[in-house]
Amino acid sequence: MSGDGDGDGDGALNPALLLTEDVWRSILGRLPAVALARAACVCRRWYLIAGDPEVLSAAFKAPWKLRQIVGRPSSSRFWQIQSLKVFAISHTVQRWDTVAGLAIKYQVHITDIRQLNNMMSDHGIHSRERLLIPITSSKILEGNICYIEMDIHSRREVAVLYLDGSRPSQLRTSANLTNSKGAEKLRRKVLESMKTSMRLDEETASYYLSLSEGDLRAALSELREDLNWEMRNT
Repeated sequence: MSGDGDGDGDGALNPALLLTEDVWRSILGRLPAVALARAACVCRRWYLIAGDPEVLSAAFKAPWKLRQIVGRPSSSRFWQIQSLKVFAISHTVQRWDTVAGLAIKYQVHITDIRQLNNMMSDHGIHSRERLLIPITSSKILEGNICYIEMDIHSRREVAVLYLDGSRPSQLRTSANLTNSKGAEKLRRKVLESMKTSMRLDEETASYYLSLSEGDLRAALSELREDLNWEMRNT
């Protein structure tokens, strides 16, 4: 008897079709975030499971042994970043703080603090409420809670760790920035920064910014790749 496409040609059902939703979630939930992105291309069922924020969050935090991730990024690409560069410590700036002093305290390089916070010099440190400090060891993440935030100075989303027991303000969360005037203000700042640094017109800068879903570093990387390709092929 002919089947409807669910069999294997001899009347037997495909065993995969007998698995319940919970079983598939359990199976796919064991995959790392990058593998989930590939699994989402297999079929509609896998697409829905692999794109579930809870599944993605669990896959993201597992390698780092995080206790919890609070918040959702504006782009699902965030979950696929398996690098310490996506994490940072939130340090509330005190009047006696210096960048050099913070580098010693957290055992990181001064240049790394400057780059993460987009600081041209150390003089503007006290005009900011806080600085993000790079994380150099995954041990500090184990058992802790990270908050996904859109930082206005680093101009990208970061998984932020609060070692002092404080919590992020509502204005810093990605969801609130995305749904407020703050999002447009941030986008304009990133756009202007890109236009200035690469000497681009607004239309070109907007194009590369849209390709990277608002990530300035990714947009610049895309642009450099295109420029390098043109140089090699001209």
